Amino acid sequence: MTRAPRASLLAALALLAVPAARAEAPVSDGDRWWKHVEFLADDSLEGREPGSEGYRKAAAYVAERLAAAGVKPGAGEGYLQEVALRSRRLVEERSRLALVRGGKEVPLVLGEDAILSSRMGEAGSVDAPLVFVGYGLSIPEAGHDDLAGVDLKGKIAVILQGGPERISGALRAHHGSSTERVKALKQAGAVGFVTLQNPKLVEVPWARTAGARKQPSMEFIDPALNDEQGLAVSVTVNPARAQKLFKGAPHTFEALVALANADKPLPRFELPARLEAELAFETAPVKSANVVGVLPGSDAALAGEYVVLSAHLDHVGVGEPVKGDRIYNGAMDNASGVAAVLEVARALQASEAKPKRSVLFVLVTGEEKGLLGAKYFAAHPTVPRADLVANLNLDMFLPLTAFTHLVAYGREESTLAAPLAQVAAAHGVKVLADPQPNRRGFVRSDQYAFIREGVPALAFKFGSEPGSKEDRLYKQWYHERYHAPSDDLAQPVSREGAAKFIRLFTDLARSVADAPERPRWNEDSFFKRFARP
Repeated sequence: MTRAPRASLLAALALLAVPAARAEAPVSDGDRWWKHVEFLADDSLEGREPGSEGYRKAAAYVAERLAAAGVKPGAGEGYLQEVALRSRRLVEERSRLALVRGGKEVPLVLGEDAILSSRMGEAGSVDAPLVFVGYGLSIPEAGHDDLAGVDLKGKIAVILQGGPERISGALRAHHGSSTERVKALKQAGAVGFVTLQNPKLVEVPWARTAGARKQPSMEFIDPALNDEQGLAVSVTVNPARAQKLFKGAPHTFEALVALANADKPLPRFELPARLEAELAFETAPVKSANVVGVLPGSDAALAGEYVVLSAHLDHVGVGEPVKGDRIYNGAMDNASGVAAVLEVARALQASEAKPKRSVLFVLVTGEEKGLLGAKYFAAHPTVPRADLVANLNLDMFLPLTAFTHLVAYGREESTLAAPLAQVAAAHGVKVLADPQPNRRGFVRSDQYAFIREGVPALAFKFGSEPGSKEDRLYKQWYHERYHAPSDDLAQPVSREGAAKFIRLFTDLARSVADAPERPRWNEDSFFKRFARP
């Protein structure tokens, strides 16, 4: 930012003595952010898996930092909102998967050919026919229903990742979410589903995906909160082995992917095979906690309303070694986002004029296990639910470069787009649409839990122009570091880019908190139906 014309000559000379880049993004701001990342992503915290000692240390650190910044406890008398969970691990020694074709069994090797989900499915046996149902999307609002006219009773749906381009990315993502997919398939009478990854959309090499299968999933102890159960089996197939399912079928896997990539309609047909599965699980109780702080609003008429700034504190813990490293530190995913929220809390509390609405800082557990902490907070908020007016979420915002472009998930859906546009323009940042809507970024982090409770929300990542060197760098990061031990403190990041982003995020939070009217869903937004009266 430039100084006012009346600044003293001494101040002007001091400014000239500082390199221009540092004047715009003081290194001290980036260093303060990085200090938080260094603590949270240190090897000693062992990847911050919910319920672990490393996660407990991370939660204690965040609570201490909020208190030191002058932010008040936001979960009753303290900062911790306890969440009762249960871990769920597939016992592969007692589980198996096979195709049966023409009376002959063709085993599928777990980890090589396919993965049995530990997050969904039920203990016991499954033996059912397979039916390819395109994208498996049932979106009556868009005049699209892959399940219409297909007999799925007692059968297993085979689904290709993605969706038609004519349907908005947010709507595709919502109906492709686990919650909505399970609901639609249960209504159609299916007993399970098989997911086929489109090679064009794959973020993580299969070897890393296969290694992650050994980490436990988690669910709520309270069954009323579990919205992804009720199907007998869920399978993800290695794209390199997917043709095994289509042997003798009227279409090959390669041909179906080509149709999808050309955005052409997908056929639906029965596969000449059945799927047999045996599933065994081990479960154990897990206690974890969200960390919640509150900055009370300064305006008597608006202080009873709350803007929620959120980020997930957990990561995936200790897992299969990659190049000898078993600690999945989660520096970008999502120590970076937690650190940014802590810095926003510090800045807002230290400001002379406090925000008019109250601001909740919610650092949640269990995001990597299915948005569990955010779902719990959204269902059991520490303030009246009707008083939550907006959610601004950070998950892996990826400050790898200078901050010039911003992807804002959900900006087309609510009036939050207006303050975002104003603040971004003031910071010289270009706001972009979701460049990869079929990867379902709109529903893959904690903002989605708030959206389903009717709260307008946005989530953010650094953006780039298609084909640029920055675009190539982000793609390389996903391939090499996403959910890998190499997402650690040794990777290159832009502290100056992070500092500039934090200033923008702080200004956006203040703009939303100070606005005369609370944000609302756009009249034509599908998600307006979740709004509470």
